[in-house]
Amino acid sequence: MDAAPVLVWFRNDLRVSDQPALSAAAKTGQPIITLYLLDEVSRGTRVLGGAARWWLAGSLREHAKKMKSLGASLVLRRGEALKIIPAIVSETKTVRIHWTRRYGKAEEAIDRALAERLRAEGVEVHVYSSSLLHEPEDVETKAGGPFRIFTPYMRAAQAKGDSKFPLPAPKELRGVTGISSDKLEDWKLEPEKPDWAKDMLVAWTRGEDGAHARLRNFVDEELKGYAAGRNRPDQDHVSRLSPRLRFGELSPRQVCHAAYSVAGRKSGPSTRDVDKFISEIYWREFSYHLLHHYPDLGTKNLQSRFDRFPWRKDLGALKSWQRGETGYPLVDAGMRQLWRTGWIHNRVRMVVASFLVKHLLIDWREGERWFWDTLVDADLANNAASWQWVAGSGADAAPYFRIFNPVTQAENFDPEGKYVREFVPELANLRGGEIYKPWATPPATLSSAGVILGKNYPKPIVDHTKARERALKAFKETKD
Repeated sequence: MDAAPVLVWFRNDLRVSDQPALSAAAKTGQPIITLYLLDEVSRGTRVLGGAARWWLAGSLREHAKKMKSLGASLVLRRGEALKIIPAIVSETKTVRIHWTRRYGKAEEAIDRALAERLRAEGVEVHVYSSSLLHEPEDVETKAGGPFRIFTPYMRAAQAKGDSKFPLPAPKELRGVTGISSDKLEDWKLEPEKPDWAKDMLVAWTRGEDGAHARLRNFVDEELKGYAAGRNRPDQDHVSRLSPRLRFGELSPRQVCHAAYSVAGRKSGPSTRDVDKFISEIYWREFSYHLLHHYPDLGTKNLQSRFDRFPWRKDLGALKSWQRGETGYPLVDAGMRQLWRTGWIHNRVRMVVASFLVKHLLIDWREGERWFWDTLVDADLANNAASWQWVAGSGADAAPYFRIFNPVTQAENFDPEGKYVREFVPELANLRGGEIYKPWATPPATLSSAGVILGKNYPKPIVDHTKARERALKAFKETKD
């Protein structure tokens, strides 16, 4: 047996189960070096936002424990991949390197160049699928091109099957000692002063074990009723698995298998509940399909007519939106939930995004940048595809004239005001419909509830009816 080591390079796949690169390396029986590289300097790569950096720190901490329990050490290095990886290979006399595929334009270019260089030097490079059920180029229209509409894409993808059973975790690894590693604390991924992540620490358990615990709890307790309840931010019918998928603490295959496993259970979720949840996994797949075929998805309108859209530059309105101070309680609740927990309920994400691009006429890219910095699940494909969907500029996009009314959305999906009260506590004493539109509430009622508009809660920064008319007028300028 060749005693030369093999290298497993972890990326967005911080798990040991259903991890094809790690499983393949373990099967060789050779000594294994496991590595995580923080590359914030390679050309074109996007530096993680603050919330995602916080998540990464916790995930790496837990992943290092997993590696140690299996007999290996997780080596941490920071720098440019095209320099660091060849240096480690040379330093350790590695003969094989295993990694899983990435999908961003810059990342794919780096990986191609790196693989070519290493192979030219006699190193075996093995690349695996890990982050998706189907590779983006494997699902095609009958004409052989990319899909731009979600439902036909999902049908075509599902027709290919997604029933492969998740791989078990290796039981033991032959680790390699004596390799220098950075200290995670030196990377300063987590805030210190001020510690804005205190509430996030309460809201989340990072790492593979926490991800599996959350998945089990969701399919056992909360998947039932998902099809209808997923739209209710005041209820617990959402999976909160997005950051776990983002950092690869879970694979989509594991998530789907867990959901399918309870589909026929007595008193369990309905087929409709399971199918609706699985469709959300496929929306993620569709987003990566789009990113692969349209690499500038995060910066360029998919529909070129939106290049003519008359976006407004309004720093004051943008700041009010970011801080949750728009005067619309559901919008403000969502933006404050984002700041406090690094996450927003999906229904509310659509409402706050629609408010930015349609009520305020602020470019969707401003919203995408803010979400990139503040979401723990900030994802290159999902973030961009979803913002373009809301803006109307993307593939299978919501019609631009579909403008969410934040009052009726609150009335329909937070009917008792529970969600608003949790994140906008200054309105907690308002009752009934008063909490959705405090500007229309009699001054005496506001006073008795301790609400002073313009002082402890803002007046609306824009009138809904006028904003809607303005948005529709602006949209006409994009028509051919």
